[in-house]
Amino acid sequence: MNKPLPIGLQLQQKGLVTEDQIQIALLEQKKNGAPLARILVAMGFISDAVARDALSESFGQESVDLSELVPDEEALALVPQELARRHHLLPISLEENGTQLVVAMADTHDMIALDQLQALVGNQIGVKPVMAGEGDLDANIDDFYGYSVSIDAILKEIETGTMDLSSIESMGLETYEQPVVRLVNALLTEAVKQRASDVHFEPEAQFARVRYRIDGVLRQIRSLHKDYWPAMVVRLKIMSGMNIAENRAPQDGRISLRLRGRQVDFRVSAQPTVHGENIVLRILDRNQAIVPLDHLGLSETALTQLQLMIARPEGIILVTGPTGSGKTTTLYSVLNHINSERINIMTLEDPVEYPLSLIRQSTVTEGKLDFAEGIRSMMRQDPDVILVGEIRDKETAEMAFRAAMTGHQVLSTLHTNSALGALPRLADIGVSNQIIAGNIIGISAQRLVRHLCKECREAYRPGELERKLLGITDADITLYRAVGCDACQMQGYKGRFSVTEVVRFDDDLDELLLQNAPLTAIRNLAREKGFQTLADDGTARILDGQTSIDEITRVIDLTQRL
Repeated sequence: MNKPLPIGLQLQQKGLVTEDQIQIALLEQKKNGAPLARILVAMGFISDAVARDALSESFGQESVDLSELVPDEEALALVPQELARRHHLLPISLEENGTQLVVAMADTHDMIALDQLQALVGNQIGVKPVMAGEGDLDANIDDFYGYSVSIDAILKEIETGTMDLSSIESMGLETYEQPVVRLVNALLTEAVKQRASDVHFEPEAQFARVRYRIDGVLRQIRSLHKDYWPAMVVRLKIMSGMNIAENRAPQDGRISLRLRGRQVDFRVSAQPTVHGENIVLRILDRNQAIVPLDHLGLSETALTQLQLMIARPEGIILVTGPTGSGKTTTLYSVLNHINSERINIMTLEDPVEYPLSLIRQSTVTEGKLDFAEGIRSMMRQDPDVILVGEIRDKETAEMAFRAAMTGHQVLSTLHTNSALGALPRLADIGVSNQIIAGNIIGISAQRLVRHLCKECREAYRPGELERKLLGITDADITLYRAVGCDACQMQGYKGRFSVTEVVRFDDDLDELLLQNAPLTAIRNLAREKGFQTLADDGTARILDGQTSIDEITRVIDLTQRL
């Protein structure tokens, strides 16, 4: 293992300091014995951030930029402010389900501080030090500990303060009063904590409503006085890089924050309405999106079929379903499953939502790069696997199938209600059955449904109509329904899983396509080969007690069984 270079030499080789500056700092170090990095910062030769990153590289340790962090109330509660100030450290997050405390320190080898921390939190919680600039720590300790993340406390502070909310738009970010900044951060942090997928800020005539989409269903979180809204709009626009002076045209932006100890991105959309600008944030939390294939909640049959489809080296795999049905999560899980140094994976998305290592990801840009042109360009990049965000038109479909016909595996999405419904949809776009046959590996259709809360679900005997919907005759069967308790925040449901139908094409199904057989004939042959519909999978999940009949009928039509 190579010995790391001295920090002074590192900085000099990178052109961040001169040899003269190093010599001046070394002379100063002889007088007071302080670390070289601290002297270089004090003399103004480098910034605190540069010193932090250089030390991190020298010691091979992770570093953190405190300016990008939102305080974690649970982590701060574990360490007294006096101890944090004495040892120049700052608790920044609780990870691994509360079993690991991440602490920012100027000296990550300060064993006295680490021993005191470990004794304080006990043996049930590990301590993970990460490096931060000493100046950053001193500047942020008081701010973090004085940072109330209670939404009620922040609102009270705003109400009793002297802020002129009507003049916020003409003020710069630095002249902002801190409470509005903390209010927005607290609402975003709470959304991530509750595993929401979207945050809605919705102005009304007399108030502003805040709603989170949790497990696919919108839930009202707060109603705020209309006077708060102008300041919140400006804050959200500044965070997402929008034009704060423009309020009559739609705008899009993006926010990147470290919340609860991890990087979380938000895709932001502002839409003018009669009561002001409506702002919706899509939460792009990589920890929630990149899920192992066997953790998607697929049935054993569907998972096996999907794995067999992925194993084919060339052809096209389609994932279908309405907006919000988890298609992107499934595709990313497939990419993560096959990702390795041995293959070249390239994606074309609108936009790129989650960055993945080893994968070349491109964003569709209006007027510059569309899906069809993007596929044509990627074909010259020697890809093994190509992901196309969505097939929308004939040109994109033809290019995707051309890539599949020339030895590539292509993954894409299509908006249809069922797996076999993709066939007439492709025909409507203009793709003939002669091109589809032999080149399509398989089609998956899916819906996301909520898990019944195991703490409060209630058993009952189904009535005659429910038994008909499920296609069962046994009157003694036991089903479960939602009730609501503290564990599920009185919703009756907690978490989601995928209900899926998968059609894997083979020579027999390809032959029916070449004969232009009706869809019913293709469906009947697929059923003979073990194909299970969304209704079949949904029914099995109801009978297993995983979810309720009300939840399945919310997203899947079971009335065809009547």
